[in-house]
Amino acid sequence: MDNQSNVSDFLLFEFSKIHELQMLHFFAFLVLYLAILTGNLLIISAIILNHHLHTPMYLFLLNLAIQDLGTTSVIVPKSMANMLMNTRHISYIGCVSQVFLLVFFLGSDIWILTVMAYDRYVAICNPLHYQTIMNKQACIYMILAVWGSSLLNGSLHTCFTFGTSFCSNNINQFFCDIPQLLKLTCSGLNQNEIRLIVFVCALGFVCFFFIIYTYVSIFTAVLKIRSLEGRKKAVSTCLPHLIVVSMFLLSAFIAHLEPPSSNANLASTVMYSLIPPLLNPIIYSMRNSSINLALSKLLNKRNS
Repeated sequence: MDNQSNVSDFLLFEFSKIHELQMLHFFAFLVLYLAILTGNLLIISAIILNHHLHTPMYLFLLNLAIQDLGTTSVIVPKSMANMLMNTRHISYIGCVSQVFLLVFFLGSDIWILTVMAYDRYVAICNPLHYQTIMNKQACIYMILAVWGSSLLNGSLHTCFTFGTSFCSNNINQFFCDIPQLLKLTCSGLNQNEIRLIVFVCALGFVCFFFIIYTYVSIFTAVLKIRSLEGRKKAVSTCLPHLIVVSMFLLSAFIAHLEPPSSNANLASTVMYSLIPPLLNPIIYSMRNSSINLALSKLLNKRNS
């Protein structure tokens, strides 16, 4: 980042100037964050402590829970602290860190969802070779690729965003959001911004079309299953994942692909950044008998 910004800190979006309404937003965020924290920590603990769940599907689910915790922990505590102290400030370094970590975790979220789609594709379309294809070494390489690509993704986004000067420090969002930060640059629509938008679009569309391809193949294979019970079982393992992916990508595209002159859509931003981490433990795990059993053992052990 060769260019030096003349901004030393940023002002985040203020939900309300009325103290009572700020406290209402604070408690709403607190309940939401505690629910996300509790659900994902339970999933992480259940998978780690139960060796029967040390399989590819649950290994990916473990990483998804970690990423969901990271995403919410990057933005929610700072927002709650600002509401509680009746301030809007975030330091320049704090904003840089927030952008990097948020893109890092959100990027890894997209990649792990893509890997999970591939895992279901192999399990249903090529079940006889599942153990060979999705072996321990292959799963480790996939996880390392997810985290490594996300690290590169976060670094590029951060450099492109903060590699220019800012003419304003008033962010129209409750966290340091890249589209809103790019609106504050002095040079307007520069080459860095174009590269950033192209990179984000390419990443999202590659994941989207790959997931679509895997699920077209999955549902084609499901239609060939003669047993009605077999069809229901196959669909039940894939449908929750497809719902969450669709909700995540759709809300992300709506929030990030809007014209530069438009106001931030706070509802869609909350949806893609906070709702998936809240619903993932329920959709992916609470309907799974193995996870339910592991959670029951974990909770009973704590109560005893």
